[in-house]
Amino acid sequence: MVPFNPPIPDSKQPNKGSSGVKSLAEAEKLMQIAILLPSSACIGWLAGAWLDSHFHQTWMGLAGILFGGFSGLVYVVRLVMAGTSRTTSTTGDQSGTGGDGSKL
Repeated sequence: MVPFNPPIPDSKQPNKGSSGVKSLAEAEKLMQIAILLPSSACIGWLAGAWLDSHFHQTWMGLAGILFGGFSGLVYVVRLVMAGTSRTTSTTGDQSGTGGDGSKL
């Protein structure tokens, strides 16, 4: 039986100067998420209102708001999932199991 050896930690220490830039980048991502949902719903509403006046229908404005909100929500979920996968890939697997779940 082979004893478990914990992984060797990275000896790289993050730069103190780059931590400020990283926090600004994180704040920018959060601002993007906060602005994205209302703006996509507004753009969908404007497109629906234009289609309402062009095709003389009354339901297209509501459909535009719903489509814009849904597409903004999908984009936000994809943005968060990409950020989450990037964060977990940089931290690595420290659970002591292999990629298939078996003990190392």
